[in-house]
Amino acid sequence: MIKIIAFLLIIMFTGQAQAMSFKIATLSPDGSVWMEKMREGAEELARRTDNRVEMKFYPGGVMGDDKAVLRKIRIGQLQGGAFVSGSLSQFYPDNQIYSLPLFFRSFKEIDYVREHLDKQIIDGFEKGGFVTFGIAEGGFAYVMSTVPIRTVDDMRRQKVWIPDNDLMILETVKAFDITPIPLSIADVRAGLQTGLINTVTTPPIGALTLQWHTQINYLMDEPFLYIYGVLAVDREVFKKISPSDQQTFREIMGEVFKALDRRNREDNIKAIEALHKQGIEFIKPSSEALKKWYKDASEVPRRLVETDRLSQEMVDTLVSLLKEYRSKESGAQ
Repeated sequence: MIKIIAFLLIIMFTGQAQAMSFKIATLSPDGSVWMEKMREGAEELARRTDNRVEMKFYPGGVMGDDKAVLRKIRIGQLQGGAFVSGSLSQFYPDNQIYSLPLFFRSFKEIDYVREHLDKQIIDGFEKGGFVTFGIAEGGFAYVMSTVPIRTVDDMRRQKVWIPDNDLMILETVKAFDITPIPLSIADVRAGLQTGLINTVTTPPIGALTLQWHTQINYLMDEPFLYIYGVLAVDREVFKKISPSDQQTFREIMGEVFKALDRRNREDNIKAIEALHKQGIEFIKPSSEALKKWYKDASEVPRRLVETDRLSQEMVDTLVSLLKEYRSKESGAQ
């Protein structure tokens, strides 16, 4: 009799441990591609796990900015969020390796490097406490502003926004001798409207989705840095569901992020066209101005290593991969 009761208790508590509702917050507005794809994944996840694993989304910043979301994850009010990479740098600093300014010349270079480093970044996040499901391209970010910016000196005279929780970007702008204005992403549009800031760096798709494009007039036509996003779930909470459900979760959301990765590149191309149609002027810096931009950018890796924002090993790996790719490309021509 005792054995039967023990067996029933094991079954009962195992079932309880496996059932989980993941509350996920994001700044992405409802109706956006991100929300559309993640909701599709959530529906499939619930169906394939017989509703043992469900996802409830809080889009459009209703749970606050990324800093607020991370705080709510820490106290258990939320179980995860969809973030831009910089928001998670405290958990795995090397995840910001793709955001070194003016390092990449083309999407082909990005693709080659990502093929080698994406898994390392995903593993790094997991060691840092978050399960992620792949990387979704945000795209190349451009300097956008209310006034023309062609040179580093032009930029220094502006009220430049940086994300308030991104310590790497803070060190990066210091290399250009720029004094930035940190704000949460949720406050940027209001900051542009009131004149608190007049310069942002964002991918075209981000400018349109967040409606920042309505407040800017110029785009410096030189890809400045590369941005990506992830869905990050608290690792300890994730481990509470059964191994088979964990695997199903990883498979489904992994496919979602592969789809988002492809879709975002297409949408960024369309977004550039949309910005043109909105009357935003694209400004190409002179070769002389670009030399100064690239000279200052070359100082960024050293500063980031010295301040423990990036490891020297990761920087060396990136440099090696870029040399490898460029050597192959020049040999093929």
